[in-house]
Amino acid sequence: MKSTLAISLAEVTQNIKPVDSTWSVRAHTRLDRLTKPLGSLGDLEVIAERMVAIRQSESISELKKMAYVFAADHGVTAEGVSAYPKEVTRQMVLNFLSNGAAINVLARLHGAELVVVDVGVDADFGSVPGLIDQKVRTGTRNMLHEPAMSADEMNRALQVGLDMSESAHDKSCSLVAVGEMGIGNTTSASAISAVLTRQPTALVTGKGTGLNPDGHMRKVRVIESVIERHFPDRANSPDPLDVLRSIGGLEIAAMMGLMLGAARHRIAVIVDGFISTAASALAYGIEPRVKDYLFAAHASEEPGHRFLLDFIGLKPILSLGMRLGEGTGAVLAMPIIESAIRLYSEMATFASAGVSVARSRAS
Repeated sequence: MKSTLAISLAEVTQNIKPVDSTWSVRAHTRLDRLTKPLGSLGDLEVIAERMVAIRQSESISELKKMAYVFAADHGVTAEGVSAYPKEVTRQMVLNFLSNGAAINVLARLHGAELVVVDVGVDADFGSVPGLIDQKVRTGTRNMLHEPAMSADEMNRALQVGLDMSESAHDKSCSLVAVGEMGIGNTTSASAISAVLTRQPTALVTGKGTGLNPDGHMRKVRVIESVIERHFPDRANSPDPLDVLRSIGGLEIAAMMGLMLGAARHRIAVIVDGFISTAASALAYGIEPRVKDYLFAAHASEEPGHRFLLDFIGLKPILSLGMRLGEGTGAVLAMPIIESAIRLYSEMATFASAGVSVARSRAS
């Protein structure tokens, strides 16, 4: 299936509105009237309040959930920055389609429709059932030597995500999990982290899928060279689209497009781990209002993740020591969000239950 829509990025960003504070106030007022001490549900109350404000409705107990996995390869893998060969991207896409991966188990368990999208895998899948073919090119170029994408390729990859957001909207989706698969993409995410947060490269670069110490140092050196080549002036903040075009990847661009398009339609987005948070940081750089629609699923073991979360201003829902990707952390956060909404919708108020309020409330 090739893209047929033509929604411009400018049109989308112009139509992302900040959440209506009157809905936040309404939700907060109801939460304070529920049969519990004030604030005793902690972050669940924050989540419920945010969901009411995003959806502009207090009747959101039933959620239509979708999980998107965007797959693409990275030319920089030629520099030995990953412990796994790039062929694993293709193999894992086939595993997704055979229902054998962690994301399949979790999406099935938590009732999320799983959508697997080929944005740039260096393989020919033919007409394999279940795969959405939106291939822009067979992997990015090697960003150590040239920009990862041309401007046209970047825009086409962004369009893939925008199109997916339109599809989610057409299906009345209210909550999307955003994940990825791409050998080498922690290198892109680390480079994006270093450029956006201005942190030292070594501080934001982890071992990815299991590099040994020598491999890790090689990865750090490659990223430093990439940044020196494309963004030698670290004093000035670069255009997020220049960062995306130069560093990649195609799946990161598609995730950005989905996040921005979802925000336009007031669909809540659960950002997965390090890679998808890099995409959300770039989306935030393009349009800060997108933050209102983002939930951070978990705190990844990748060291750059916390810097990206701080850059956007997001607090992770879970902390499980995960670094798998695929959208697994995002889907795991779905029942937490659902629990918050159910508590908000189904708990009795002090008045309806005939329960006395605390003296401090009554005065």
